[in-house]
Amino acid sequence: MHQVLLLGASFLITLGSFAVLPYMSVLLHVRFGLGLGVVGAVLAVASLVQFSGGVVGAALAARIGLRATMLVALAVRTAGFAAFVPGLTRPLVAVGALFLVSCGAALYLPANKAYLVAGCGHERRPGLLAASGSAFNAGIALGPPAAAPFVLTSPTGLFTGVAVLFALVGAGHALLPGVADEKGERAEEKAEEAAEGGAKVGATGHQDDPNPSALSNLSALSNPSALPPFALTVLAVYVFMFFQHYLALYAVPRTSTAFYGTVLMGYAILLVVAQPLSARRLAALPYATALRIGFGAMAVGTAVLALGGRAGIAAGAVLLCLGEIVLFLKNDLEALDRSSAPTAKVFGRQRLAAGLGAFAAAVVGGQLYGAAERASAVPVFWLLVSAQAVVLPALLVGGGAGTGGGAGGRPPRRAGGELVGARHPR
Repeated sequence: MHQVLLLGASFLITLGSFAVLPYMSVLLHVRFGLGLGVVGAVLAVASLVQFSGGVVGAALAARIGLRATMLVALAVRTAGFAAFVPGLTRPLVAVGALFLVSCGAALYLPANKAYLVAGCGHERRPGLLAASGSAFNAGIALGPPAAAPFVLTSPTGLFTGVAVLFALVGAGHALLPGVADEKGERAEEKAEEAAEGGAKVGATGHQDDPNPSALSNLSALSNPSALPPFALTVLAVYVFMFFQHYLALYAVPRTSTAFYGTVLMGYAILLVVAQPLSARRLAALPYATALRIGFGAMAVGTAVLALGGRAGIAAGAVLLCLGEIVLFLKNDLEALDRSSAPTAKVFGRQRLAAGLGAFAAAVVGGQLYGAAERASAVPVFWLLVSAQAVVLPALLVGGGAGTGGGAGGRPPRRAGGELVGARHPR
């Protein structure tokens, strides 16, 4: 029952957040007259805090517990949204309120996901995480249109309403039972697998060569265990965020604002419906296959975007949605399966990975899109993104395979003795 309550709260939290946050650029630029460069810098730092602060949220959860961490996070976010009311006339207060909201989000997400899957067993994890993603995405889809009529006409009422919503959600969290965080895998299972691997090496007298001389793109992706899911999450979010950041700039002049809004709504609906329905199949899918499908969908989708027009943009968005569904969920599941750390810590690291990928995409994407626009060759931008979706995963995995062997041919270990790339039962 507490999982159902938490999923409902996740929807309300994202609904309230995205009733406000997408309009921050309007508030800072239009209302306060701040330059776009300053606005961009403020939003970039706030986003980085929101993502990278997940490791701090995980550390806090380890110290005070999952429920207490969520309560602290919601109190911080409530204070942040409330501070936007006096911030309507004071730019520094508004920026401080934005950072409070970002800090609250950083603290909340790892504890939220860890609480959701606590005690549920491996077989229920994919469905719960997919349902959580759907709840968040439904809030993302509905928040901006719900708030649009009030952003410029009644901002005080909007911020007050969101602050009250967060206070009520926080009160609801206080009623949740306390649960303990879990380890991702049992240490004895890892020890048994390591012992079995050593026995096989002793019986055959050799190990598979971890550094093949020639790796094609496809064969490189057949060995994803060469790198941890953290690095692949960085890359998945990096590729995806080009679409997230620059689709509006590309689509609106070539179609219309109404068509762009329809694409976003359709994208959100597809994501909300398809991710839970595909969760079990994704969990059973080999990691290598998931990587090929996910990055392949992103590569083809961004290439189709280069065609332009309504059909090309709509088809490209569908393929990008498929890539997001596969890669984001599978990377989280793989990270949980490979780690013996508490689940909040695993999710905190995954949030950090997402933040690094998003930040890199914002920096690189701005330069690439600007250059393509100056050259009157904007479709080439999407072809370059498509090429990155093909080449970078292969280089990442192939490079990891090339450095995978330590001295004496022993595979590297993470802190605590965990074998890098060890496959664990789900």
